Amino acid sequence: MIRTVVWGTGNVGRAAIRAVDAHPGLELAAVLVSDPAKVGRDAGRLAGLGHDLGVGAVDDVGAVLDGRPGAVVYAASGDTRPDGALDDVARAVRTGAVVVTPALYPLYDQRNAPPEFRDPVLAAVAEGGGSLFVSGVDPGWGNDVLPLLVSGLGSTVDVIRCQEIFDYSTYEQEESVRDLIGMGRPLDYEPPMLLPSVPTMVWGGQIRLMARALGAELDEIRETVDRRPLESTVKTRTMGVFEAGTQGAIRFEVQGVVGGEPRIVIEHVTRIHPSCAPDWPVPPDGAGAHRVIVEGSPRIEVTVAATAEGENRSAGGNATAVGRLVGAIDWLAAAEPGLYDALDVPLRPAVGKLGRRPR
Repeated sequence: MIRTVVWGTGNVGRAAIRAVDAHPGLELAAVLVSDPAKVGRDAGRLAGLGHDLGVGAVDDVGAVLDGRPGAVVYAASGDTRPDGALDDVARAVRTGAVVVTPALYPLYDQRNAPPEFRDPVLAAVAEGGGSLFVSGVDPGWGNDVLPLLVSGLGSTVDVIRCQEIFDYSTYEQEESVRDLIGMGRPLDYEPPMLLPSVPTMVWGGQIRLMARALGAELDEIRETVDRRPLESTVKTRTMGVFEAGTQGAIRFEVQGVVGGEPRIVIEHVTRIHPSCAPDWPVPPDGAGAHRVIVEGSPRIEVTVAATAEGENRSAGGNATAVGRLVGAIDWLAAAEPGLYDALDVPLRPAVGKLGRRPR
């Protein structure tokens, strides 16, 4: 059993606690929180399991890492604090732990990551003998292992398109939805996530990973962005009111250009309400889905719609990201220390989980 720490209990952390508890090869050793109100609360309750796991949340990072856990699932956000997240992750790797996280976008494609992100992790690996694997859903398996797997079913492949189509009113992280993405803001507001080069910073690594796996040489990576206003005021269950005339939907593409044509495309269509931009792609049902379309012979389309926490599609997406990461821990523990990406770490079947119920 690999003693595993879950660091953070937000949208990703809740799913991580459940995934570690359900994994036959992992033992939940500790849960780290930053909110004083959560200290002492049982991990099972924080994760929404409805029963205790016998592990109380703590806020003493040093004491937990001094206990030399075998693995750390770093579930704290890195969106608005990338430097802090990098420091935390390097600190955990330095203890010799296997660390998995979705928090550091530049390290999804670790071979091409900026030195200011890559070098501290490599130094921590050399010092402590730990490992790091950074992945998620989108960016993550939705635009690396899934499209690459599907592409192998084609005789010819012209374009690979990966889509995330979501109603963000189900996404319970208001700061990101309003401030980073700009929902509910005037159209003259410049959302940080949509500034030139930022989509490429976040998703460009996935384009490069797919190109590398396909043996394709990229000419360049391009971006396109479109935004639409709400035609009427809407009220959401989790984040309150979004006024008419403010941003209600965004659509952007990060395009990998090969031979002068966009051949590898990551597209996001995000709404705060289904009434906004109804002419844009929509999920087949519900509030969201991830879709891969391989244009070629044959044309192949695969849609994945995951649900969790009461049929919530956003929570379902988070849970699949966590499943990918937590499922990699025992593989990483058996591998050499190092910095890994999605092409290194296999997507593994649910060994030992079929029909098994966590305690």
